[in-house]
Amino acid sequence: MTRDWLRWHADYDTAGSSLSRRLRVVQDYLERALTEAPADPDGHRRLISLCAGDGRDMLPVLARHDQGRTVRAVLAELDPELTGRARTAAAELDLPGVDVRTGDAGRTETYLDAAPAHVLLACGVFGNITTEDVRRTIAALSSLMVSGGIVIWTRGRGDDNGPDPSAGVAACFTEHGFHELAFTRPPDARFRAGMHRLARTGSGDPPDRLFTFVP
Repeated sequence: MTRDWLRWHADYDTAGSSLSRRLRVVQDYLERALTEAPADPDGHRRLISLCAGDGRDMLPVLARHDQGRTVRAVLAELDPELTGRARTAAAELDLPGVDVRTGDAGRTETYLDAAPAHVLLACGVFGNITTEDVRRTIAALSSLMVSGGIVIWTRGRGDDNGPDPSAGVAACFTEHGFHELAFTRPPDARFRAGMHRLARTGSGDPPDRLFTFVP
């Protein structure tokens, strides 16, 4: 059964929900990343968000960060209603540097022209794809980012009785040349969030497809 992503997003508005708490953590991470990530000589930074939804994890932050004038952001999201919401929000917040694209974030062609990114968000991705795709995606991120670039990612806790899959995600980042900057794992919520810095850039081009959502 395909998940109803519009209904899923509604839980952001439920006070105290795991998703609303995750949102605050991701926004705090992004505030930090936009200060600590490298930038071009003119002070601008490029940001890519995979499976960006309606953009609520980043658009308010960009509006607070120099009114978004020094960030060029590409938001990739497949659902046209969610991208419509994101475009409306970006316009209302007066963020001319935001480019919302309705397309498959699993395919790098959707945002390859925006690379290399200084900041990349992969939130709501790793819990919806296979372990093989998780590893492929993390391995490819070094080819989509500048050296010193920062990734912000999330992963659900999974089965209460099994191992926490977020540990494997964090270990995979380390394996592929990233250093951990922050990791949030609340005992009373189902989300985990991490922030990693790329220590080295990858060689070659990223694959055409990174991942496919599992129905």
